[in-house]
Amino acid sequence: KDDTFEEYFPKKDFPGNKCMQIIASNPGLKKEEIKLSFLKLIGEAKKSIYIQTPYLILDNVMKDALELASKNGVDVRIMVPYIPDKVLVNQVTKSNYLTLLKSGVRIYEYTPGFVHAKTIISDDEFGVIGSINFDYRSYFLHFENGVWLYNSSAIYDCKEDFIKTLDVCHEVTYDEYMKTNAALRLMRSILNLFSPLL
Repeated sequence: KDDTFEEYFPKKDFPGNKCMQIIASNPGLKKEEIKLSFLKLIGEAKKSIYIQTPYLILDNVMKDALELASKNGVDVRIMVPYIPDKVLVNQVTKSNYLTLLKSGVRIYEYTPGFVHAKTIISDDEFGVIGSINFDYRSYFLHFENGVWLYNSSAIYDCKEDFIKTLDVCHEVTYDEYMKTNAALRLMRSILNLFSPLL
């Protein structure tokens, strides 16, 4: 049967939406398209990278990209939950704080509850919104989808939401993190070794 699918196409132009592209992952892909897309967003940022994610499980490549962007003068801000849904995953998230904070990345914990937003905004020009977490499972094991936006009004809406949400966040500082119990920091480092399984 020769299907045209025209009934699913937009019937009108939506103002402010210049370009959108779907990015996806699944266990059968030979390349980690989502991870590569995220690395491109981070690596090409000139002014700012704002990230909201419930899970911040970083491998060395992603961590290096965020640190390098910050050291190059990019305003890198990451928002994660203060109240976790998974205690061990939250501890692995916190295990990434130290090196990120050292490089100038600003980390915010959303205090009212569990933030489940999954967005990246780069230079007010590019953005990704979808079901994608910053973790191994989203890149390699799960069926995830995101919308890559370019020059879209939705990007400004996401940034405005991010900025407003900072009012109810706690910014984690390097000095504060260094006051964390040494045994707890050691436990986080050990858990981090098992991050691909979380």
